[in-house]
Amino acid sequence: MWAVFALLSAFFAALTSVLAKIGIQNINSNVATAVRTVVVLLISWGVVLVSGKQSDILHMGHKNILFLVLSGAATGLSWLFYYRAL
Repeated sequence: MWAVFALLSAFFAALTSVLAKIGIQNINSNVATAVRTVVVLLISWGVVLVSGKQSDILHMGHKNILFLVLSGAATGLSWLFYYRAL
């Protein structure tokens, strides 16, 4: 099953680039990143709620939280530079 998920990931990563290039025309790249982030946030929490896993957040350790926050910061900076580059 991992191969299917890998192919879907590659497909949506490519689609992301195409859609972003079109969507960012004539707007500030930081605004575009903020809009994209809200969409990702809503979809992510929707998946968590539909799967019933929201209580898992209570079982996260300090190390999990630290590295997820750092990963989120790296992702945010990556997106900001990515959209600026587009």
